[in-house]
Amino acid sequence: MSNATLQTIQKKVSSRPPKAAPAAKITLPDLKKGELYVGGTIDSGGKVTHIILLSGEKADVNWKDALAWAKKEGGDLPNRIEQAMLWAHHAGKFQKRYYWSNEQYADDSGYAWGQGFYYGNQTSWRKDLKGMARAVRRVTI
Repeated sequence: MSNATLQTIQKKVSSRPPKAAPAAKITLPDLKKGELYVGGTIDSGGKVTHIILLSGEKADVNWKDALAWAKKEGGDLPNRIEQAMLWAHHAGKFQKRYYWSNEQYADDSGYAWGQGFYYGNQTSWRKDLKGMARAVRRVTI
Protein backbone atom coordinates (compact mmCIF):
# COMPACT_ATOMS: atom_id res chain seq x y z
CA MET A 1 0.00 0.00 0.00
CA SER A 2 1.40 3.38 -0.97
CA ASN A 3 0.87 6.73 0.64
CA ALA A 4 -0.70 9.47 -1.46
CA THR A 5 -0.20 13.13 -0.76
CA LEU A 6 -2.90 15.74 -1.18
CA GLN A 7 -0.91 17.20 -4.08
CA THR A 8 -0.83 13.82 -5.85
CA ILE A 9 -4.57 13.36 -5.49
CA GLN A 10 -5.32 16.92 -6.67
CA LYS A 11 -3.07 16.42 -9.71
CA LYS A 12 -4.91 13.21 -10.68
CA VAL A 13 -8.35 14.76 -10.20
CA SER A 14 -7.53 17.96 -12.09
CA SER A 15 -6.05 16.02 -15.03
CA ARG A 16 -9.34 14.25 -15.75
CA PRO A 17 -11.39 15.84 -18.51
CA PRO A 18 -14.69 17.27 -17.25
CA LYS A 19 -17.83 15.42 -18.21
CA ALA A 20 -19.79 17.27 -20.86
CA ALA A 21 -23.35 18.17 -20.04
CA PRO A 22 -25.91 16.68 -22.40
CA ALA A 23 -26.94 19.07 -25.15
CA ALA A 24 -30.26 20.74 -24.44
CA LYS A 25 -32.72 21.23 -27.24
CA ILE A 26 -34.95 24.22 -26.71
CA THR A 27 -37.91 24.88 -28.98
CA LEU A 28 -38.93 28.53 -29.24
CA PRO A 29 -42.63 29.37 -29.29
CA ASP A 30 -44.32 31.09 -32.21
CA LEU A 31 -44.78 34.83 -31.79
CA LYS A 32 -47.88 36.77 -32.71
CA LYS A 33 -47.68 40.13 -34.46
CA GLY A 34 -46.23 42.81 -32.16
CA GLU A 35 -44.86 40.36 -29.58
CA LEU A 36 -41.24 40.33 -28.40
CA TYR A 37 -39.40 37.24 -27.18
CA VAL A 38 -37.83 38.07 -23.81
CA GLY A 39 -36.16 34.79 -22.83
CA GLY A 40 -36.82 31.73 -20.79
CA THR A 41 -36.32 30.10 -17.45
CA ILE A 42 -35.52 26.45 -16.80
CA ASP A 43 -36.69 24.76 -13.62
CA SER A 44 -34.83 22.00 -11.78
CA GLY A 45 -36.71 19.36 -13.77
CA GLY A 46 -35.60 20.84 -17.10
CA LYS A 47 -38.97 22.37 -17.98
CA VAL A 48 -38.55 25.57 -20.03
CA THR A 49 -40.95 28.48 -19.63
CA HIS A 50 -40.66 31.16 -22.32
CA ILE A 51 -41.54 34.79 -21.58
CA ILE A 52 -43.09 36.87 -24.35
CA LEU A 53 -43.79 40.59 -24.04
CA LEU A 54 -47.17 41.53 -25.48
CA SER A 55 -47.66 44.72 -27.44
CA GLY A 56 -49.26 47.75 -25.83
CA GLU A 57 -49.22 49.19 -22.36
CA LYS A 58 -51.58 50.79 -19.87
CA ALA A 59 -50.72 54.07 -18.19
CA ASP A 60 -51.64 55.45 -14.78
CA VAL A 61 -53.25 52.36 -13.25
CA ASN A 62 -53.16 51.00 -9.73
CA TRP A 63 -51.93 47.44 -9.11
CA LYS A 64 -55.37 45.79 -9.10
CA ASP A 65 -56.38 47.47 -12.37
CA ALA A 66 -52.98 46.65 -13.91
CA LEU A 67 -53.50 42.94 -13.13
CA ALA A 68 -57.01 43.03 -14.61
CA TRP A 69 -55.78 44.82 -17.75
CA ALA A 70 -52.98 42.29 -18.31
CA LYS A 71 -55.46 39.41 -17.98
CA LYS A 72 -57.80 41.10 -20.47
CA GLU A 73 -54.86 41.34 -22.88
CA GLY A 74 -54.38 37.57 -22.65
CA GLY A 75 -51.43 37.57 -20.29
CA ASP A 76 -50.18 38.56 -16.88
CA LEU A 77 -47.95 41.20 -15.41
CA PRO A 78 -44.31 40.06 -15.39
CA ASN A 79 -42.80 38.76 -12.17
CA ARG A 80 -39.68 40.37 -10.69
CA ILE A 81 -37.23 38.05 -12.47
CA GLU A 82 -38.95 38.70 -15.79
CA GLN A 83 -38.85 42.44 -15.13
CA ALA A 84 -35.11 42.23 -14.47
CA MET A 85 -34.70 40.46 -17.83
CA LEU A 86 -36.76 43.17 -19.52
CA TRP A 87 -34.66 45.91 -17.90
CA ALA A 88 -31.39 44.20 -18.85
CA HIS A 89 -32.24 43.47 -22.48
CA HIS A 90 -35.24 45.57 -23.56
CA ALA A 91 -35.29 48.76 -21.46
CA GLY A 92 -35.71 50.83 -24.62
CA LYS A 93 -39.16 49.29 -25.14
CA PHE A 94 -40.40 50.96 -21.95
CA GLN A 95 -41.05 54.52 -20.88
CA LYS A 96 -38.74 55.79 -18.14
CA ARG A 97 -41.41 55.14 -15.56
CA TYR A 98 -42.40 52.62 -12.91
CA TYR A 99 -44.08 49.37 -14.09
CA TRP A 100 -46.07 47.00 -11.90
CA SER A 101 -45.09 43.35 -11.40
CA ASN A 102 -47.54 40.59 -10.51
CA GLU A 103 -45.90 40.08 -7.11
CA GLN A 104 -47.35 41.34 -3.88
CA TYR A 105 -44.89 42.48 -1.20
CA ALA A 106 -44.65 39.69 1.38
CA ASP A 107 -44.36 41.91 4.48
CA ASP A 108 -47.31 44.20 3.73
CA SER A 109 -50.33 43.27 1.60
CA GLY A 110 -50.89 46.94 0.80
CA TYR A 111 -47.74 46.96 -1.36
CA ALA A 112 -46.63 45.27 -4.59
CA TRP A 113 -43.30 45.08 -6.42
CA GLY A 114 -42.41 46.92 -9.57
CA GLN A 115 -39.57 47.82 -11.89
CA GLY A 116 -38.31 51.32 -12.55
CA PHE A 117 -37.18 51.77 -16.15
CA TYR A 118 -35.27 54.97 -15.53
CA TYR A 119 -32.56 53.76 -13.13
CA GLY A 120 -33.41 50.04 -13.17
CA ASN A 121 -34.41 49.73 -9.53
CA GLN A 122 -36.99 47.31 -8.19
CA THR A 123 -38.98 48.41 -5.19
CA SER A 124 -42.29 47.87 -3.46
CA TRP A 125 -44.94 50.49 -3.97
CA ARG A 126 -48.36 51.13 -2.46
CA LYS A 127 -50.95 49.29 -4.55
CA ASP A 128 -53.25 52.30 -4.77
CA LEU A 129 -50.61 54.47 -6.49
CA LYS A 130 -50.66 54.90 -10.26
CA GLY A 131 -48.05 53.16 -12.38
CA MET A 132 -47.58 51.60 -15.79
CA ALA A 133 -48.49 48.10 -16.95
CA ARG A 134 -47.07 45.81 -19.65
CA ALA A 135 -48.32 42.27 -20.10
CA VAL A 136 -46.39 39.08 -20.79
CA ARG A 137 -47.51 35.62 -21.72
CA ARG A 138 -45.71 32.49 -20.67
CA VAL A 139 -45.38 29.38 -22.79
CA THR A 140 -44.09 26.15 -21.26
CA ILE A 141 -42.75 23.63 -23.74
